[in-house]
Amino acid sequence: MPKYFRPVVVVSCLAAATFSPAVAGATPPSGVTADTLAHVSFPLLPGSAEIAGTDVTVRKITIAPGGTTGWHFHDGPVYAYVETGVLTRTLHDCSRVTTPAGQTIAEEVGGDHVHEGTNLGDEPVVLYAAYIEPPGKPFAEDAPAPACA
Repeated sequence: MPKYFRPVVVVSCLAAATFSPAVAGATPPSGVTADTLAHVSFPLLPGSAEIAGTDVTVRKITIAPGGTTGWHFHDGPVYAYVETGVLTRTLHDCSRVTTPAGQTIAEEVGGDHVHEGTNLGDEPVVLYAAYIEPPGKPFAEDAPAPACA
């Protein structure tokens, strides 16, 4: 690379890092731990479009009292069972849904369905969640809180 191109590359990289859109206002999780219990990948197979290219993962998630998942969304369906505690979810429209132990949750899919899970109680919330995601996608995508939050 010619010498005079190096400063241009450095300035361009700095400008891109400074002015690129990031997940502004994303709220990180706190007080959350997760263990993967099972995982299976279904490869892209001819004639199996229903499950082709799908990852299925089961995780045990614990949210400590006062803990939060942070605002996020999912790229695929997530189904969860609340084993202990009470999970409070704030949805994209800022409505709140509480789910006590013994109940199930079905999360909506996509960036227009951001939500945050919080433990407002005194005991840990323990969830068993099944993620059905496209291959290579994370379990959750960080997102900024909606304007109403």
